[in-house]
Amino acid sequence: MLGRTSISAIRALLYLAQDGGTQPVSPRRIAEALGESPTYLAKITRQLVKAAILRADRGSKGGVRLARTPEEITLLQVLEACQGAVVGDFCRGSLPRREQCAFHRAAVELHEAIVGVLGRWTLRDLMARIESPASDPAGVACLMRGVERRPASAAPASSRRSNRP
Repeated sequence: MLGRTSISAIRALLYLAQDGGTQPVSPRRIAEALGESPTYLAKITRQLVKAAILRADRGSKGGVRLARTPEEITLLQVLEACQGAVVGDFCRGSLPRREQCAFHRAAVELHEAIVGVLGRWTLRDLMARIESPASDPAGVACLMRGVERRPASAAPASSRRSNRP
């Protein structure tokens, strides 16, 4: 349901939101901090800018920053920016609801549930508890692993390079 692009977008947004999201950060720096491909993350940030979730600042101190507060950014908005509108696979036609087949009713119910849950969860909700880098007891690593911001002095050597675009 949430594809790799949407997961990476959520991780990038969480990374930006940790200090309020008001200071521009280069997509390359975000990619290095999250262990993502810089090219892939640049594509994702362009999609988020186009959807008015991020704002792009040009220039030597440019980068991307949140265009809205974390309370105003829903998972549904992120998913739709990255994957397109959430659509259901319904039967063709426009019969009244009581005359629709059971599959159609189930598909409508599923669609409403998905859109409802994704529309209810915000970036602020996710920030309430970013999982630790440890795995859960079943040995599955959290998808949000590594989004914690570290001071520049604590960043890995690979992300402290200078003169990089």
